[in-house]
Amino acid sequence: MDRPEISLDLAPELHVFVPTARRAGPTALRTDGVSTLGHVVESLGVPLTEVGELLVDGVPVRTAHLPRAGERVSVRPVARPQPLPGPARFLLDVHLGTLARRLRLLGVDTAYESVDIGDPALAARSAAEQRVMLSRDRGLLRRRELWAGGYVYSHQPAEQLREVLGRFAPPLRPWTRCTACNGELRAAPKEEVHDRLEGGTERAYDTFAQCAACGQVYWRGAHHASLEAIVTAAVREFGGAAAVDGDDSGSDDGVSGPPARSASR
Repeated sequence: MDRPEISLDLAPELHVFVPTARRAGPTALRTDGVSTLGHVVESLGVPLTEVGELLVDGVPVRTAHLPRAGERVSVRPVARPQPLPGPARFLLDVHLGTLARRLRLLGVDTAYESVDIGDPALAARSAAEQRVMLSRDRGLLRRRELWAGGYVYSHQPAEQLREVLGRFAPPLRPWTRCTACNGELRAAPKEEVHDRLEGGTERAYDTFAQCAACGQVYWRGAHHASLEAIVTAAVREFGGAAAVDGDDSGSDDGVSGPPARSASR
């Protein structure tokens, strides 16, 4: 069987996935004559979650297109911000715990598996809950069950956060989610949570919030400044609905001020 040769040009944003020889503009590639263009691109190491338009001789085609000899194929990156088929809700694998906590700090609906439950289970949860699977595992992002997915390019949590916010543009509502479990926070009178507080904390603070799901209690403590810096930078660059100045005016859900410390029993 003849092996059709095509010309393949990958966008610079996708060069991280391929060997150096594929990064210098259009290169020749022999296909097997039966694989779809989507399969051909994936076989080079590029997850389809990172692929935007596929152009053949300048005309958009689907991943199911069967490459023919002599075609000029251009592979473009996903658009940013990237449209999603539903709300921007996320699922992160075991390696992205810090990113998960920072997204929750910003009020972004973020599920996270703190233990490795395996790629099939993660993909199934992404589909069942309609969540964008975020990972640095290319194999996981190739699973067809995924509702949607995104590769996290950076190793650094601060850059990872900027990547996700810039790519998916989720609405930001800082200080409204529990960083431990993703539940929603509500204002909590001191009398209601005093049995969860150390004596010094109860005497030093008056404003508290509590997770409606797991019961974790939050207050503005020693780490408030560093957390507020993360929130302020994110809202300044990407926008958000909640105040970030840390005053006691409260947010739309009634939680007064940003919680920075927590206690649970």
